[in-house]
Amino acid sequence: MSTRTALARQRSPLAPSPLRLVFSYVVLGLWTLIVLFPLYWLAITAFKLPVHVYNGPLYIPFVDFRPTLENWRYIFVDLRNDTIRPYINTVIVGLSSSVLTLLFGAAATYGLSRFRYRVPLGIVLTFLLCCLLALLGMNLGLPDSLAIAAATALFVIGALTLGRRTKAALGNNDIAFWIISQRMLPPVAVVIPIYILFQRLHLLDTRTALVIAYIAANLPIAVWLLRDYFRTIPLDLEESAAIDGASRYQILWHIVLPLALPGLVATFLFVLVLAWNEYLLALFLSSANAQTMPLLVAAQNATRGPQWWYMSVLILIMIVPVIVLAIVLERYIARGLLIGAVRG
Repeated sequence: MSTRTALARQRSPLAPSPLRLVFSYVVLGLWTLIVLFPLYWLAITAFKLPVHVYNGPLYIPFVDFRPTLENWRYIFVDLRNDTIRPYINTVIVGLSSSVLTLLFGAAATYGLSRFRYRVPLGIVLTFLLCCLLALLGMNLGLPDSLAIAAATALFVIGALTLGRRTKAALGNNDIAFWIISQRMLPPVAVVIPIYILFQRLHLLDTRTALVIAYIAANLPIAVWLLRDYFRTIPLDLEESAAIDGASRYQILWHIVLPLALPGLVATFLFVLVLAWNEYLLALFLSSANAQTMPLLVAAQNATRGPQWWYMSVLILIMIVPVIVLAIVLERYIARGLLIGAVRG
């Protein structure tokens, strides 16, 4: 039986030869070394004194150098408040923006995958024209409330008259492409208008500004990742539930969301990593009160030059929660990322 099985495996086009297996493991081992070595270098640098960093490459603790907790004492004792405050800001902003992004992204994706939209192009053009008129009125000195009210009235009149007469319309794919295209624009191209917007709203250097900005920046990615996943959920299940009397919200809450849990978890972690490491928007929108960890890490490259040993400590305490979360949710992440790849 074993000989027959071995012959069958040799004949199978999917069964790799021993030489190919060895080659695969060697390549995987080298790639693992390339991926993990920067983390090892980061970990040992956090326990080095400056003299050990400047004296050349020292790799092995207790052999090439003597580890010390001096860098950790400086970060957690001398800079206690300056470390804890950015860390709390990063946790609050990252988690809240990721949860809200997932909530809005799941709602938008479900709507785009289950309902058929047809927005007349005339209404869209009327809306854009009214926005331009409102901005023009503000620049000419009109009060903001008056300009917005006048533009809203013009939009209602235009939508009820001219907008509905156009035959061209935007469908679900057009709306999805428009949402996803928002992420194609480099953030540096819009960071100054965003800064002025939050300055006018008196929200600079607040967590609220960062949460709103991160939701706007990451929502297209959430829609993009969840769209294919929601399409894999059979419509028959929802139709059966509807026949049994379930409402649309009951179907979404009790059927669709539980089936989409792997995709939701994978999307949440991906969005969380983006918000956790975000630097450009935080640089413009925050200073002392809402400072996040990426800014604190960058601040270690000051007039005295890059303080690699302090940076390593900060980066380690910054990445540990994300790594732990990824390990805990690993089985959901693998299923969530692969389901879209195998969809036909």
